[in-house]
Amino acid sequence: MTAVLHRSGPGELPARTAEWFRAHARDLPWRRPGTTPWGVLVSEFMLQQTPVSRVEPVWLRWMEEWPRPSALAAEPRAEVVRAWGKLGYPRRAMRLHAAAQVITTEHGDRVPSDVTALEALPGVGSYTARAVAAFGYGLRAPVVDTNVRRVVARAVHGAGDAGPARTKADLADVDALLPADEGEAAVVSAALMELGAVVCTARSPRCGTCPVSTACAWVAAGRPEYTGPRRPAQGFAGTDRQVRGRLMDVLRAADRPVPKAALDAVWADRAQRDRCLDSLLVDGLAEQAADGRFVLGGTLAHTTD
Repeated sequence: MTAVLHRSGPGELPARTAEWFRAHARDLPWRRPGTTPWGVLVSEFMLQQTPVSRVEPVWLRWMEEWPRPSALAAEPRAEVVRAWGKLGYPRRAMRLHAAAQVITTEHGDRVPSDVTALEALPGVGSYTARAVAAFGYGLRAPVVDTNVRRVVARAVHGAGDAGPARTKADLADVDALLPADEGEAAVVSAALMELGAVVCTARSPRCGTCPVSTACAWVAAGRPEYTGPRRPAQGFAGTDRQVRGRLMDVLRAADRPVPKAALDAVWADRAQRDRCLDSLLVDGLAEQAADGRFVLGGTLAHTTD
């Protein structure tokens, strides 16, 4: 796409967005003064495909219990998965635990600030690495998620939505909007994400209250409907993800190994249930004891029951 930003002067979009963010940003605990880069990393793991409202209470408990990477690294993996609760996608808990161990042993219990070093951590991809650099260390790093891509697609390119991800082009688009100053660039990164999350939303954009509406190419073009390719909607009911979640609920709630019958009771379709149990064993989220009972992954190394 060719940039067609409709604005009254250079830097209009990032400047207005940053000003709006400073006045109207949500009071999220991981944004508060004193939050460490470790706290930011934990929040980014938890926020992947999980709403803020569900993450906030869990994040607060985790930071009280494990305020440093070494504290989490020392915890048995099963307890980390148990504490993850119902945030979903529990493999994230295992990867965060593994990342904490690497940070402890290879980085002196300090989350690295370099994007390349961050990307080398278990479970940390391009987005998370740049988010930690920007939001944890206040560095200039283009942070691109679905919300940011939508804001750029509309305000810069005049399109109703972003369409399929274009990793290099998306990073270049956001990088072009960031000011040279490190701290201000970090604010703009957070502001673009917030704007997409609460104002420039996918289904009901609030253009009337948007701080950049007069600088938005999409508004200037009459808000044309997006007709390009879209990601298919993901269902949940009846999926393997739902079955895995129910099996994990049983394992998390148990204080001792559970018999297969306890797991069989959660889902009627035997073939699907057994397939999902097998996948949990392969992923290391569940383990089978010598007597045939099942426990959370990582438990058997820490128990004789």
